[in-house]
Amino acid sequence: MSQVISFVVLFLFVSCSVSPVFSSANNDLRQANQTFRPHEELQKLKILMKINKPSVKTIQSPDGDLIECVPAHQQPAFDHPQLKGQKPVDPPERPKGHNPKGTLSDVYQLWHMSGEACPEGTVPIRRTTESDLLRAGSFEKFGRKFTKPVQRDSTSGGHEHAVGYVTGEEYYGAKASINVWAPKVASQYEFSLSQMWVISGSFGDDLNTIEAGWQVSPELYGDNYPRFFTYWTSDAYQATGCYNLLCSGFVQTNNRIAIGAAISPTSDYNGGQFDISILVWKDPKHGNWWLEFGSGVLVGYWPSFLFTHLRDHAGMIQYGGEVVNSRTSGFHTPTQMGSGYFAGEGFGKASYFRNLQVVDWDNNLVPSSNLRVLADNPNCYDIQGGTNTAWGTYFYYGGPGRNSKCP
Repeated sequence: MSQVISFVVLFLFVSCSVSPVFSSANNDLRQANQTFRPHEELQKLKILMKINKPSVKTIQSPDGDLIECVPAHQQPAFDHPQLKGQKPVDPPERPKGHNPKGTLSDVYQLWHMSGEACPEGTVPIRRTTESDLLRAGSFEKFGRKFTKPVQRDSTSGGHEHAVGYVTGEEYYGAKASINVWAPKVASQYEFSLSQMWVISGSFGDDLNTIEAGWQVSPELYGDNYPRFFTYWTSDAYQATGCYNLLCSGFVQTNNRIAIGAAISPTSDYNGGQFDISILVWKDPKHGNWWLEFGSGVLVGYWPSFLFTHLRDHAGMIQYGGEVVNSRTSGFHTPTQMGSGYFAGEGFGKASYFRNLQVVDWDNNLVPSSNLRVLADNPNCYDIQGGTNTAWGTYFYYGGPGRNSKCP
């Protein structure tokens, strides 16, 4: 079903100011900032060399991204001491009840419009530029969330959520189809995202999460495109983990999906609706956590040794939206969540998650029963859940941020 619904033509379903940048030989950044110290320049170059691996082909995306086709065994993951000298492992058994077709037409990213593709045996990786590093404000912050853990009962450090969640059982994965929009983000300090969280441990320093979805983050990417992203941490966002492939961790196995690349098309208010299907599940034999995008396209996996609690199972699954509210000038941000409209607007106007499922102890995909919904600040962003035969367990969510009831 997800294969059919993914087509947009089927309308039924379907933080840090920008600093001037330095030059590099590829004309990446020619605006000199004379305040940069030599040791900082050296550190910057070391980071870029570590992230940007040698490639066999470079693809220019219409949005300005450069997609590098990197030999799979040379990707950033294999810098990890426990992966050095290894190659990606073979795909695992899919959860029972999951019947994807895996067609190329289900893969939607802007860079595909170039007509180019990465060769077999390589993985497409978005090139990290000096601009990307400098927008982060510090090298330590680059590619990191630096946020307090996502709790169910309160807002957290300027982060506001509208989420559905299940808890109380042992979870070995989750799946959802996520409506894709291009919400307006008011400041480079802020972002808007829609994602799944696979969570284990307490909401303290030992929190483990695996996250995947789409996000608009001007700080991270330098634009306002919604982009497919991943994240992981094993210590509540303190020292471990990162977005996408910006540290050694996630092992990519696919040559058609670039994590961090823009998604196209997006949904239109009162028009065509587009969603992406995301599945995360634990390989019962080897314990690695795998990621699938679209209908049957395996993207790669998080090795089990990255985690503590998630070496066993998850204790909570969350689905939904998150924004950063920096309260510029003392007002709530007008950054939008989802479509920018409240849940009550319904299909074609409000953003949705549908066909919410979890993976049980026996590797079965089953409906996310007993889903609870929570909005930190419902006057700004809200959520409404439901169940029907076509969409299974679903919810609408989102909002405009600042408005007459959300000053």
